[in-house]
Amino acid sequence: MKFEGSHILSVNQFDRDSIEHVFHVANQMAPYAKRQKRTTVLDGAILGNLFFEPSTRTRVSFGTAFNLLGGEVRETTGMSNSALAKGESLYDTARVLSGYSDIITMRHPDSGSVAEFALGSRVPVINGGDGANEHPTQALLDLYTIQKELQYHGGNIDGLHIAMIGDLKYGRTVHSLSKLLCLFKNVRFTLISPKELAMPDAILSSIENAGHSYTISETLEGNFDADICYQTRVQEERFGSQEEANLYRGKFRLNQQIYTKHFQSKTVIMHPLPRDSRVEANELDNDLNMNPNLAIFRQTDNGVLVRMALFALTLGVESIISKFDKEVHWYSGH
Repeated sequence: MKFEGSHILSVNQFDRDSIEHVFHVANQMAPYAKRQKRTTVLDGAILGNLFFEPSTRTRVSFGTAFNLLGGEVRETTGMSNSALAKGESLYDTARVLSGYSDIITMRHPDSGSVAEFALGSRVPVINGGDGANEHPTQALLDLYTIQKELQYHGGNIDGLHIAMIGDLKYGRTVHSLSKLLCLFKNVRFTLISPKELAMPDAILSSIENAGHSYTISETLEGNFDADICYQTRVQEERFGSQEEANLYRGKFRLNQQIYTKHFQSKTVIMHPLPRDSRVEANELDNDLNMNPNLAIFRQTDNGVLVRMALFALTLGVESIISKFDKEVHWYSGH
């Protein structure tokens, strides 16, 4: 895969070698993310951080990653705060804002919108999520987390058994992650959801065509020898009404008792966040917070590393980062 100067719009752009290259660069970003040292390799570069759909982690993570490489960030948040609310096309918006930026990250509620925007952009565009379609950087950071967690337990992604739980129909994170996992060997999927929120047939076909196996269940019953338990939020913004979304909220809660009953003692718990902590949902109970296998906050930390790597690769500076190293005078340790 050619990274420099390219848009990153879909996980379909990646093969296994390119994924491993991203992860190799991400590993090198740890000292900067931990504030042990800093680099000014992107000094003078500007990121246009365009988020036309609500976001906290992804938006701030992209901005943080760019800042840690020495660049500056300009943001637009919310559709109503942009010229799109006045009828401006994505093409025109892209032509204008790419003149102000060296690279753009974008989230938009409509599927395919980021790719449409990229057609008008004069600089690389990274997809931060386009409706129910894809979330490629989340999938990469999830896969990076899976690799690191399995390595800690002496395993690897080949031969993985992953249980995906919750809203598998609208959850773009599980769609993108499943596609990336298809690049590996002998992966088993256990897909647990209400039938109305089942994994789309297109993703199931991808799993089958890659030679992997899957099991579908509508209940969280039995013992699962899964290496990874990947819980998802009910994507209420994708439903026609709040009442419809409420029909499925809280169907697959996970707490320490349920975890102990159904999963291995070393099963890693993941969630793309935000987790719905309201009483009626309580997707991941707070009693799991002290469980060492709860990896959700390691996921968010890893997101900065992966996005730093993508910025470095897309702007072609991955091999010269250390040449611009500086001391961190205020650092007192984390």
